[in-house]
Parts: sequence; structure tokens; C-alpha cells
Amino acid sequence: MNYKPIIIVAGEPNSVFFELFFNVIKEKIKSPIVLIASKQLMFKQAKILKKKISFSITNELDVIKNKNNLEKINLIDVEFKQSTAFSKITSKSNHYITECFDIAIKLLKNNVSNKFINGPISKKTFLKKKYNGITEYLANKTNTKKFAMIIYNKKLSVCPLTTHLPVKYISKRINKLEIINKVKLIDSFWKKQFGKKVKIGITGLNPHCESIDKFNEDRSIIFPTIKKLKNLRYNIDGPLAADTIFLKNNRKKFNLIVGMYHDQVLTPMKTLFEYDAINVTIGLPFLRVSPDHGPNETMLGKNRSNYISLLNSIKFLDF
Repeated sequence: MNYKPIIIVAGEPNSVFFELFFNVIKEKIKSPIVLIASKQLMFKQAKILKKKISFSITNELDVIKNKNNLEKINLIDVEFKQSTAFSKITSKSNHYITECFDIAIKLLKNNVSNKFINGPISKKTFLKKKYNGITEYLANKTNTKKFAMIIYNKKLSVCPLTTHLPVKYISKRINKLEIINKVKLIDSFWKKQFGKKVKIGITGLNPHCESIDKFNEDRSIIFPTIKKLKNLRYNIDGPLAADTIFLKNNRKKFNLIVGMYHDQVLTPMKTLFEYDAINVTIGLPFLRVSPDHGPNETMLGKNRSNYISLLNSIKFLDF
């Protein structure tokens, strides 16, 4: 049986990605891997970390031509000049990261695979406030209008309605259409990926779904939208108070909880599962997954980073 390759962009060169990757490839993985990264930097970091790696050097045209006959690990080398194995994260890596993403998207558009992973990216230095996150960056790259970010664990998943947005802007971005689009995307994804209907809980925006203001988003926007979705036969409930929805007996009622903003659902999610979760972007022309953590600059070269999220990312696409 031929498995489609998993295309991986290493991401920020001064991150813990290679350390994690060196550990992950020891695990049993059925799908070939196409890694897009700097060979020179990978060797430098491998030397410091005392790791060995075996791979086949290739290029994007050969991968497109031989997509059904690839080695276990295939490296597309993208030049990145750095004298040391590890350094501080700066915008000097932006061109390198952009080139890696461009190669990956070219492979995906040429039907090499529909499975894509990116390693950690420093949003501050790479995105430069142009996009809220890599989810939005990839949506723009692929001209995708409707998309959603899911933090996935098989026991419970979450989806923030708004992502990396300052708190003062959140209420202005909450609307009926956005909630409807997210729920429809999630429901479709669940049926396709897991073969069943998803059970969704939706939080309110305000504490206890109440507000001292005359205009109450929970009553005026969220509640009528949920009522409409229920009439359309979606398995959905809410608005539910965010301070109690994650209690054990409440969260077990749902496969996924949609929150109104990033930390409203990601904070309890990471408290519950720590690194045992992955970031899945749905709505793109391909399935994009990434580890649910950042570059972890303070851990560079220490050989102590937890690789479970990267492993879970690969296992999720290993079909």
C-alpha cells in the first residue's frame, strides 16, 4: 500500500524543531516524509545534540515526478546561512521560512500530497502583524476564505472563533455568520475524518453569559445563531458559561468546544492535556497540522524538549 507523503516545513531555524524531529523519526511511521529545511543547519544542530539522521537529498521537481516512489525521509535543501548551530530568533530567517512555505504549497498544489505539517514559527518576527497567525497566513497563500483552527485531542478538542486577536477587538469580530461557518466546517471535517457527527458546545463571550451593558452578545448574537443551527440539525448546545464548561461532567458531553477567543479555550485545553494536542487547520485545500507549541527558544540545544506534539501531528496524518 502506497501512503501519500507528509510534507513538513521545519519552520523557524532557531527553534527546537530538529531536536524533536530527530526523536520522532525513531518511531514507526508508514508515510514517507518530505522535509523542507536547511541541510547545513540540520547537521550543525545534530552535532550539538549528538544525533544521527539518514535521508535522501531531492528537489521539488523530483518529488513531483516520483511522488509514489519516495524514500523514508526526503530532504529538500533550502539555503540558510548561520555560523552557529543556534542563535537568537530574528527576521533574518523570514526569507528562508517563506521559501520553505512556497515550496511546500507548490508540492501540495501539484497533488504530491494533501498532508502538511509546519514546525514552530515565531509569529512576532515572521508575520510582522500582517496576519493573526500561521492559520491566516496559509489561508491567504491559498486564497481560502472559510477556515478554522482546531486544537485536537481525541478526548476533547477546541476551536477559537477568533484566534490571535487582542482582547479589545474580540467583541467586534463576533457575528452570526462566523459562528455558522465555523460550525459547518467542523461538522464536515468530523464526518470526513472520523466518520461520525460531532457534538459541539459553544461558550458565551461574557462571564456567566451575562452583561451589564444594554447590548449583550450572548443574547443578541450567540444564542439565536445556536438556535438556528439546532434547527438545521447540528448537534450543538450553548451559549455555555466558559468558567464551567470544562468541568469534567460538562466537557464529557462534547467532542469539541467552540470558544469566542483564543485563551478562553486554549488555556483550559493546555491545562488538561499539556503537549498532548495538535493544531489542525481545516478549510484549506489540504490538511494542515502543527505541534501545539512555539519555537521554545529558551530550550535550544538542551535536548530536553517534549516531542509528543510533533509525533502526534505526524501520526494524525500517517494514513
